[in-house]
Amino acid sequence: MDLNTIRRQFPALMQSLNGQAPIFLDGPGGSQVPQSVLSAMSAYLGYFNANLGGAFFSSHKTVELMNGARQAVADLLNAPSKEQIVFGANMTSLTFSFSRAISRNWQAGDEVIVTNADHYSNVSSWRQAAEDKGVKVQAVRINEADCTLDLEHYASLLSTKTKLVAVTYASNTTGSINDIKRIVEMAHQVGALVYVDAVHYAPHELIDVQALDCDFLACSAYKFFGPHVGIVYGKKAHLEGFTPYKVEPAKDVIPGRWETGTQSFEGLAGVIAAIEYIASLSDLPKTATRRERLSDAFAKTKAHEMALSEYVLKRIAEFPEITLYGIADQMRLAERTPTFALTFAGIEPRKVSEFLGEHHICVWDGNFYAQGLCEQLGVIDKGGVVRIGCMHYNTIDELSTLFDRIEQFLAR
Repeated sequence: MDLNTIRRQFPALMQSLNGQAPIFLDGPGGSQVPQSVLSAMSAYLGYFNANLGGAFFSSHKTVELMNGARQAVADLLNAPSKEQIVFGANMTSLTFSFSRAISRNWQAGDEVIVTNADHYSNVSSWRQAAEDKGVKVQAVRINEADCTLDLEHYASLLSTKTKLVAVTYASNTTGSINDIKRIVEMAHQVGALVYVDAVHYAPHELIDVQALDCDFLACSAYKFFGPHVGIVYGKKAHLEGFTPYKVEPAKDVIPGRWETGTQSFEGLAGVIAAIEYIASLSDLPKTATRRERLSDAFAKTKAHEMALSEYVLKRIAEFPEITLYGIADQMRLAERTPTFALTFAGIEPRKVSEFLGEHHICVWDGNFYAQGLCEQLGVIDKGGVVRIGCMHYNTIDELSTLFDRIEQFLAR
């Protein structure tokens, strides 16, 4: 990839703070946004701001925009139909909404499985729904050596009582990727539904909901270079079969029956532009389908991100003071995203992020709502971890600067 050309598309990457370009290694908390996304959102608000269903040009444009956004996401996720794409304020709000509808008919004696790998948006929503119904909730442990899910423990929890499995595609803290296809197959063998949190995975790898055969999959556009828009894919039978909590006049037709209030139409303009931005990274001709161009683009970004991961893992190994949580094996780079959870011996994570922040290197510290993971790893009461999160727009030079600053920090 031509990183110089790519980076010039992102205004945030081109700015200067006290004569220094900032280094954004905070991707898991939200990616930076290309100019094409900003322009698309501004153009919609400037010329076509309206609601759905009107008999005038800007409302017609908004209907067209909504349909276009559903199709763009359907292409991104390989959904069978754009009518299986639901939008909302964010993934967390949508998941709470879906949890209420899916749990309507749960009964005492039923069971739900969550995991210690998940962001709590995909844990608390199901636990609270289960509590309302007197349903038992069990949590799958992680393998602490690499922070992947313990599939033997998962298998031991599954039974005919299991109604739903809520699982993350990739850890937003450690970057470890889980075998979702196998997890779905195992759940379906006992008749359970599977709700996949793909928020962290979506910016890094191409998703295929049909190949996964998952029942629901959620993601957020602000993690893949777009605005704050939540997204849920659902199988058609489920979107038609479950009854959402919904304002009375608008309950009949999917996917609208799952969407509450007026959507962020300018956000949806940004979603289309973000997906088109990713597709633009492909070398395939414009005659190729958007899905084909997305597949080619993700293959390129994955290769670059694996090179970033290789560099980070090599540099971490130079510092005995640093502990890495997650996959460290250079032969398993394909099984992780370029997201790294670190602790520094005897040093609070916040001290590290503050020092780096003073040098305009943006990294996160804390538990990132992955409370079960941080509790099992024993870091929840120690300030969590320092999280370094790369995106395809990051460079080896930026990472070299990061480790120079880390070396300077430790030398103090």
